[in-house]
Amino acid sequence: MVHGSPVEIPRPSVGVSVPRVDGAAKVTGEALYVDDLPKRDGELHGATVRSPVARGVLRGVRLDPAFNWSDVTIVQAADIAVNTVALIVDDQPILAATHVNHVYEPVVLLACADKAKLARAVRAVTLDIEPLPPVFDMEQSLAKVEIIAGEDNVQKRYLITKGRADVKVEPGAVNGESATAIDAAIAACDVVVTGRYFAHHQEQMYIEPQGVVAWWDTDGAHATGSIQCPFYVHKAFTKAFLLDADRIHITQAVTGGGFGGKEEYPSIIALHAALLAQKSGAPVRMIYDRKEDIEATTKRHPCICEITSGCDRDGTLRALSIRMIMDGGAYVTLTPVVLSRGTLHAAGAYRWDDVRIESIAVATNTPPNGAFRGFGAPQTIWAIERHLDAVAKKLGRDPIDLKEQNVLREGDVTSTGQVLRSSVAGAECLEKAVLASDYRAKRARGPVVSGRTARGIGAAVFMHGAGFTGSGERYLKGKVAVDLLAGGRLGIRTASTDIGQGTETVFRQIAADAAGIAVDAVDFAVPSTTTCPDSGPTVASRTVMVVGSIVENAAKQLSARVRAEVEAHGGTFGEATDRLIAREGPITSLLQYAPPSFITWDDTTYKGDAYPCYGWACDVAEVEVDLDTFEVTVVDFWSATDVGKAINPVMCKGQIEGGSLQAIGWAVSEEITWRDGHITNPRMTNYIIPTSLDAPRFQTILVEAPFAMGPGGGAKGIGELPMDGGAPAIAAAVEHAVGVAMGSLPLTPERILAAKQASERTSA
Repeated sequence: MVHGSPVEIPRPSVGVSVPRVDGAAKVTGEALYVDDLPKRDGELHGATVRSPVARGVLRGVRLDPAFNWSDVTIVQAADIAVNTVALIVDDQPILAATHVNHVYEPVVLLACADKAKLARAVRAVTLDIEPLPPVFDMEQSLAKVEIIAGEDNVQKRYLITKGRADVKVEPGAVNGESATAIDAAIAACDVVVTGRYFAHHQEQMYIEPQGVVAWWDTDGAHATGSIQCPFYVHKAFTKAFLLDADRIHITQAVTGGGFGGKEEYPSIIALHAALLAQKSGAPVRMIYDRKEDIEATTKRHPCICEITSGCDRDGTLRALSIRMIMDGGAYVTLTPVVLSRGTLHAAGAYRWDDVRIESIAVATNTPPNGAFRGFGAPQTIWAIERHLDAVAKKLGRDPIDLKEQNVLREGDVTSTGQVLRSSVAGAECLEKAVLASDYRAKRARGPVVSGRTARGIGAAVFMHGAGFTGSGERYLKGKVAVDLLAGGRLGIRTASTDIGQGTETVFRQIAADAAGIAVDAVDFAVPSTTTCPDSGPTVASRTVMVVGSIVENAAKQLSARVRAEVEAHGGTFGEATDRLIAREGPITSLLQYAPPSFITWDDTTYKGDAYPCYGWACDVAEVEVDLDTFEVTVVDFWSATDVGKAINPVMCKGQIEGGSLQAIGWAVSEEITWRDGHITNPRMTNYIIPTSLDAPRFQTILVEAPFAMGPGGGAKGIGELPMDGGAPAIAAAVEHAVGVAMGSLPLTPERILAAKQASERTSA
């Protein structure tokens, strides 16, 4: 046996802020987003004719006979093999056939080589729709379920119980019970507080609108676009076109942001483009402009939470009852998982002895709501944080003291009965954020009034489950392929997409350290359903923690083979790799994620280990409120966030600060305005998102409480966590500044003024 000399291992890259591998191409304009892709031979432009009414019977479609339709491709519902968008529930048609259920619902598709003529063709289509009474309010929708027999507007329900509330009752029974177990538990408490909290729609406002290029050839159907989850689109094509899986080819182009808005919606635009391409026999490019993107695509679910809680006089939290309603819009889309996540986070980051959380999602005649960063948790964390601020006020205590007293710690049990075994950093995050912001001193001296401006400070403590809920990962069976390449390189093939968050860079870092090679010796394949295994969707803060761990294990497996070859026959890592490939041919490690063995979950009772672990954070916001206009300016923002292990610290901070700024926008400026089901502000000029000029001074503290099964020494998911705490922290700061407790978002000047006036009338 020939023994080789020890292989030199490069300096570790995990924990180092290596430059983004896609950064140069994006800042120089070399990166090709979908609308930058070269025009294909014979390519047509696609457009959609949409319903102008919120609800009605579709009687027919009229094409203006005076218009020249000879070079325009037309697709209607009758042209579709299976007119269903495949997702969780098959309730949404690809094109409306007999009824429309929201304004902007697609009815007719058109394609033409001449873009100007295509715009005229859209105007030459008349939809004959007999209007029906629409329902826009979620509580009205729920009332309709309870009043009109046979009509069911309910999209999904969940029920969580713990302690004395853990009794066998039907979901919804709380409405008719005069005294339940949870009522008794609350009534026995020293201090009881009741509140109602509302969270509103939010538009994802990714920098690049939805877009796809689709075509057909002898290999089948192809679609390349701005896509977050290629295998979602693949599933949709399989059902709609009745195609075998190997005849569908979905590829991600460079994608300019998603935030959940490009999770399920690209299935629709890709189906539309492919239908036009199939009928015309030509490639079709469909790119939404900003107005159409805002109007037609999914939003964050509005949510109402009614909370009653009981605690001891010393502030020990005891019993919690929550009834929540979410607005799913016209079709189910991803509402079940959004409602689930919101329900599971509704009790907050706190210990409760007795818990009852009943949640329900209902349909309305607004465009379907879908995934958005945090998907469900920001709405319910907003509610529970505001509620605990109200409890603290009734007790005469500072909110952060109450939260510190009750925050979950290692060994505590969540509302689903999950014992928190490790990586529990809520208390540490709270301590570090409070210290960095000088929160206690600032709260103690009260609001600072300077001229006509009042300054206040507030905080929120929160957690977010990393990965899919319960048994989700077992169902997904996510896979990654890592190839051994000539010269000692590795190639990662995964369906996990980089949509701006840095996946490509972080995966290279994880693989490089696992294999003991340099970062620039790792390649990352373009995500495509043709060449990459299904790694599960790029959602739920699972990409680094779950998929990254598969990448790590696969890279270790290949490295071990190469190093064994070096040990046996000598040479460098690259030389040993080349010998293996020459001897065996292509070498790949294809691995499937193995969830932690300790995870036990019951989907029926909603009990057990909801998530393998949680990310934890404490946000502190300092605001200035103009006492004349009641405009809110966030001037400083501290976030202590537990990331498990920071693979790339700079990108970790970027995720946290970007998500926090998104939360700030949701809190103070972003509001969709409606009239008869139409969005009246579908532009970036009147749907106001914060820009860099609106960003406060961010002070971001990375807390590392490693998760044993996370890659790189314990990384956890952080993509969604930063969205959860900003709004309640800002509302607490506004309350500190002007003495008004806001329970509804957004915190616009008009709402603060109205609340101030109502408060003054009450106290008069």
